[in-house]
Amino acid sequence: MSRRNPTGRDVNGIILLDKDTGLSSNAALQKVKRLFFAKKAGHTGALDPLASGILPICLGQATKIAGFLLDNDKRYFVRGQLGQTTDTLDCEGKITDTKYFKQLDKTQVKEVALSFQGNIEQVPPMYSALKKNGQPLYKLARQGVNIERKARSITIYNIDFLDYKNGIISLEVSCSKGTYIRSLIADIGDKLDCGAHVIELRRTGFAHIDITQTIKFSDLKALESDDFLQMDIKIFKSEQMLPNIDSVIINKKQSIDICYGRQIKVENKSNSLVKIFNKNAIFLGIGKVEDNYLQPKKLFI
Repeated sequence: MSRRNPTGRDVNGIILLDKDTGLSSNAALQKVKRLFFAKKAGHTGALDPLASGILPICLGQATKIAGFLLDNDKRYFVRGQLGQTTDTLDCEGKITDTKYFKQLDKTQVKEVALSFQGNIEQVPPMYSALKKNGQPLYKLARQGVNIERKARSITIYNIDFLDYKNGIISLEVSCSKGTYIRSLIADIGDKLDCGAHVIELRRTGFAHIDITQTIKFSDLKALESDDFLQMDIKIFKSEQMLPNIDSVIINKKQSIDICYGRQIKVENKSNSLVKIFNKNAIFLGIGKVEDNYLQPKKLFI
């Protein structure tokens, strides 16, 4: 297909992008969308411009499963600077407070960091995409407006303490959805009574996805050609991104009913979300089984 075609391509699937530092998630999305000449695209699980690492880019019909991907757990490598607090909780913000920290040793810092493992309450940062009356909090923060935020329940499954040297703490963190690593580092700093902010953040895991499965934009760009063949090889199928959801195979008549949005009777008794495939192993979308009846939720038709 010619790139001069204004409608773009009906390309479907997911690119596991290793986003570069300094680029917003939306900017990364637009670059990938243009490169693949896709009609439609969206990202899953936004990363701050400061952060690098795994950013799934959904192309075409794959945007329909973005919501299911958002619920997944994540893993991060993070470095935090003790002794300084910033308004954004990272090194891109303005320093708001400075405290002495050189009395701290590695044992103290490790003990406090590991105390955040488990089910905890966390207050989201003002510089976040959460909304108040339809307005993103980060926009209000830039206007000098501070909104009271309620603490939310999150889970820190594991913290690997890697190092503490010259006031810099290095951790690997496995956590549930909704966790803000910037807030975690700030809370560790508060508990140490010296403050802290993030100076490096990299998402290394997303659900079953590992950073080794990703590709950088520069490497995608090197595969660019008029026929898109080498680029398209890097696209993962939507169903590959949902390994923890059971599958249901339906016959031709059932496939027709599902395509019209009708529920159908199935043998599956899981009472859960399922991936729907026809008898030719073509992925039709996501449905939910309740009492032996399958109701379509998101269809790729």
